[in-house]
Amino acid sequence: MPEYPDITVYLEALSGRLGGATLTGIRLGSPFLLRSVTPTIPEMVGRRLTGMRRLGKRLVFCLADDYALVLHLMIAGRLKWERQGAPLPRKLGLAAFDFDVGSLVLTEAGSKRRASLHLVHGNAGLAPFDRGGLELFDATLDQFAAVLAANNHTLKRFLTDPRLISGVGNAYSDEILHHARLSPLVLSSKLNATQVATLFDACRHVLGEWTERLRAEVGAGFPTKVTAFREEMAVHGRYGKPCPVCQTPVQRIRYADNETNYCPTCQTAGRLLA
Repeated sequence: MPEYPDITVYLEALSGRLGGATLTGIRLGSPFLLRSVTPTIPEMVGRRLTGMRRLGKRLVFCLADDYALVLHLMIAGRLKWERQGAPLPRKLGLAAFDFDVGSLVLTEAGSKRRASLHLVHGNAGLAPFDRGGLELFDATLDQFAAVLAANNHTLKRFLTDPRLISGVGNAYSDEILHHARLSPLVLSSKLNATQVATLFDACRHVLGEWTERLRAEVGAGFPTKVTAFREEMAVHGRYGKPCPVCQTPVQRIRYADNETNYCPTCQTAGRLLA
């Protein structure tokens, strides 16, 4: 699932292409994408784009007169910038957002259709999509510590709960915890002040570093390699491969569709987690 670095780079690439553009149409390849009833698509068409923003892992296209498109890519949703009126891919195409300067095409791999689009009006319409998670680059250490102390969860759950932390998911939580040298299963109440500060710094460092990496990779182009699995990552998606710090094979915890990767030497004092 695209997280803070990917969503940020998507926003920057789109803002550079769509600044002041007018929405001329929305073409749906799957009726299941649209999850709202009002406003309607005709009410959105013809409105100028006034800005873009991120709400957690959602992309918000702000239109004139306080209308907005709220798009959640979920796990496999991806965006492509195409010429105006470009056709939807036959199997993967979910929607095309046509502007007077080009078309933004939404695709989703796999058989499950999880991506979602909501059309909303006003702050009241946007409010349900703000899960309330702390924005790490706007927060202070004290604010971070307060949220951590008020919720006694494992650190993995703490980082990936959108009601607590905004924009972090499975991939970057693994990278953050490895950078902080903390176990994914340690409870937040067990951290001392030094560990809290270390975790806060790791969050900002990892997200900031990967945002810069993705910016450099994209350059003046458009993001085309949005993935949760990157060879340069320290532990995420690297089960059995050597930790870049100590060369210990990376281990994993699997539960349903989720997987947590960690280094037992760097993070759990050599203990393998069940």
